[in-house]
Amino acid sequence: MSDAYFEFGTAADRWDRAQMFFEAKEYLTAARILEGLVEEDPELVSPRLLLARTYYHSARLGKAETELRAVLERDPVEHYARLMLGRTLERQGRGEEAAGHLRMAAAFAGDFDA
Repeated sequence: MSDAYFEFGTAADRWDRAQMFFEAKEYLTAARILEGLVEEDPELVSPRLLLARTYYHSARLGKAETELRAVLERDPVEHYARLMLGRTLERQGRGEEAAGHLRMAAAFAGDFDA
């Protein structure tokens, strides 16, 4: 696909297209679209979180971690980002570091038994 495809349309059009590719498990294509959206407006959490998810599902764990940390800088109580960061760290063999994030995610979600 040409680069024009990934840049075509409004931000809302590209957001919808990225979600469609994500749902179809076409993570690399979704990531290419989302990277442009994040670059255009780095403060928005939703595109950055979906970008992190595409990286996670395509096993690009270093990139997922970077995006998740950026989400948490903008929204420290985003429990799903905290959960994903914990899972990402676990997949990288960093269980001790992951444990704190997983506990915080559980607390933010109201699960105080974790």
